[in-house]
Amino acid sequence: MTTTTTPHPAVAADLAPTGVLRASVNLGNPVLAQGTPETPGGITVDLAREFGVRLGLPVELLCFDAARKSFEAMAEGRADLCFLAVDPARETEVAFSAPYVVIEGVYAVPRDSALTTVEEVDAPGVRIGVKKGSAYDLFLSRSLAHATVVRGEEGVDTFRAEDLEAGAGIRQPLTAYAAAHPDVRLIEGRFMEIRQAVGTTVDRRPETVAFLHATVEELKANGFIANALRRSGQAPELLAPPA
Repeated sequence: MTTTTTPHPAVAADLAPTGVLRASVNLGNPVLAQGTPETPGGITVDLAREFGVRLGLPVELLCFDAARKSFEAMAEGRADLCFLAVDPARETEVAFSAPYVVIEGVYAVPRDSALTTVEEVDAPGVRIGVKKGSAYDLFLSRSLAHATVVRGEEGVDTFRAEDLEAGAGIRQPLTAYAAAHPDVRLIEGRFMEIRQAVGTTVDRRPETVAFLHATVEELKANGFIANALRRSGQAPELLAPPA
């Protein structure tokens, strides 16, 4: 595609001081990335490679199975670019662009559960399985008034293995899970919007962060992100609105 956001050469040096753009990719979120560490694909992989093209840099994809591991790679200096949900707990370490995709956090419950609304889940005695360090773990941990968060490697697995009252997760994989498990249903509605954005460390130059922001906005406007979502089997309606 034609590139129009041309960064100053200092941006490439600031963002990728090793001369290689190291991008952390979360294969644990099937909306954002699919495949294996050897052959990853999806919107975040396409974005990482497009940033490499615009910066004139080779790209190294560092693949992880959880958002917290992708975040740790970014915070520890092992990655230059990340694709994570915007969250106050992460913004101490990561400077984010505006969102490029917005997905929903939803609850799964046993089919015979008395819980029918999002609001009813936040009640004494309700235990919610979450994926440790995920955006919805961070959100629920600070926002629930009565229910208890139970962390595991996968929220839905923890929900089932520990016979919890609810499991939290991303709408798309939880919808597929419920379709494959008739004894589970989703509660209608969402408990949060998960705003996925491009990030780098907070110590980057303002020009570098501005380049990330401007490029994301351009790729939202010119169809790149919607097309990348379609190619990976995701709904183009997930595209975030202009900042």
